[in-house]
Amino acid sequence: MRKFLGLLVAVVISAAAALAVVRLVAPADGDSGVRRQLAYLRAELDSGAAEDAQQLFPEGYFFSYALYGLASVDAGRLDDAWWALSRLESDAGRAPFAGEMPLQYGVFYRGWVNWLRGGILSRVPEAARDAAQVRAFDEDSAAIAAAFDASPTPFLASYPGQAWPVDSTVAIASLRLHDKLRTPAYDVTVIRWLANVQARLDPATQLIPHTADPDTGEPTSGAQGSSQSIINRFLPEIDPELARQQYTRFRTWFLAAPLGLGPTVREHPVGTDGPSNVDSGPLVLGVSLSATVVTIGAAKVHGDESLADGLARFGEVAGLPVYTPGTKRYAFGAAPVGDAFLAWSKSARPWVAAAPEPPSRVLSRWWQLPLLTLLLAVGLAPWLLRSALRRRRSA
Repeated sequence: MRKFLGLLVAVVISAAAALAVVRLVAPADGDSGVRRQLAYLRAELDSGAAEDAQQLFPEGYFFSYALYGLASVDAGRLDDAWWALSRLESDAGRAPFAGEMPLQYGVFYRGWVNWLRGGILSRVPEAARDAAQVRAFDEDSAAIAAAFDASPTPFLASYPGQAWPVDSTVAIASLRLHDKLRTPAYDVTVIRWLANVQARLDPATQLIPHTADPDTGEPTSGAQGSSQSIINRFLPEIDPELARQQYTRFRTWFLAAPLGLGPTVREHPVGTDGPSNVDSGPLVLGVSLSATVVTIGAAKVHGDESLADGLARFGEVAGLPVYTPGTKRYAFGAAPVGDAFLAWSKSARPWVAAAPEPPSRVLSRWWQLPLLTLLLAVGLAPWLLRSALRRRRSA
């Protein structure tokens, strides 16, 4: 019996290593995988996954529906996207964003909602667009622009007394989307925002900071991977030149391969260490899982297909995907909101900007070699151990 169990363990370990090798070298499943994830997510959302996520972090409910809606737009599932938007505009969707702020509900809530509504409208022929939704898009865009125009800082409050520059970046991108779909009205607002942002970069990295003083816009913490990955997802929609500069710096400061295994994205710049936070999740060797996932989408909208593909393939190994008929989930379905981030990232494409030129730096084609070597060693180890034990017994 012991011999049989030992054989079974060896077979399981080798089979798992072989499966990981296949997932690493095979192309990531792209749109078909996103559709499977969305099918899984819809069932989970219907069963209360967003409410569960709200217990984990302050925007858990919001992101569960917002990212599902955004990925649904890219997948052409507009009914699902409208459904997600309706959940965001409910009392439950607005509840975390109460409090007195110049922009009602704060720039986080207003920016993401405006971006999602505009994205849905962009997929509907102009003559067929719902008049009430078009009016809401126009009114929300006007309110967002007015708040930026009246502010001494480019970084509006997301919560009372708290400002995250990433949230203002999303809101400004929604104004660019408005001007693409409707009569252009906010070019001056965006140009002023760009100038004010470039005057308030993180001194250490020359990247947009993670947090800022809500009254002055001056950085209160340096750049971090969890916000940089989202900022770089949206900057190409706002200004291609600033986007190229910021993305190049982001790649330099945050792309890493700890222990030679990667690619991954750090939460803190290369050469520095810092604590984890609710946005980064637990850090392993300085790597943020959430930043790594979201960077797939950032790389895609920057035309950096080599990095997007590398991150996606690495995720197929490290993310432990599970397939059922018609669905796909990662980490055995332990965190549906994580699947929502991944579906949004893997479905990424520009909504405002033209397709970008690929960056001059690409991910080395040899990045897989250390991980393949490790998987080969894991797969062979049980058999080498069994062989060594047999020789020892016979000696």
